[in-house]
Amino acid sequence: MLDQNKVVICDPFPQILCQWLQTWRPCFTAPSWEHVLVLVMGGLLATGKRTVTSCLRVTGSAQAVNFASYHQILSRARWSSRAVARRLLGIIVERLVPDGPVVIGMDDTIERRWGRRINARGIYRDPVRSSHGHFVKTSGLRWLSFMVLTPVSWTSLIKALPILTLLAPSE
Repeated sequence: MLDQNKVVICDPFPQILCQWLQTWRPCFTAPSWEHVLVLVMGGLLATGKRTVTSCLRVTGSAQAVNFASYHQILSRARWSSRAVARRLLGIIVERLVPDGPVVIGMDDTIERRWGRRINARGIYRDPVRSSHGHFVKTSGLRWLSFMVLTPVSWTSLIKALPILTLLAPSE
């Protein structure tokens, strides 16, 4: 009889997914890598919001005993977002901008969050509610995103492909 507390998955990762993500394998430890594969597979298959819980639900891992360790991949596991971003930048430049100049765009956004345990919260100018003559301040977390601006060959559009997002706390 099958134990209900353990999830048995036979060959959970499609070979093509492992091949696509092989570039990022050195950025993670062995236990973290298996969790990353499950989360990426769930992110591809999930509909609606792509939260960790919905990714686990669609892959059949929602009842796993180590459910919390999937959530900790983003906050506690030892991996470098900058190493992942470096590899992603290399792939984007190699495949989408091999001959032209590499243009990096930056954008900041304020995430309005409250709570006693949020230490990096600061006071910033609210770009949505402010105007040239009216200055509005808001409290929250300021995130700075770096994107590669690349032309799309079959249209006249330029797309911004995000490669790295960093928390930019106020002074």
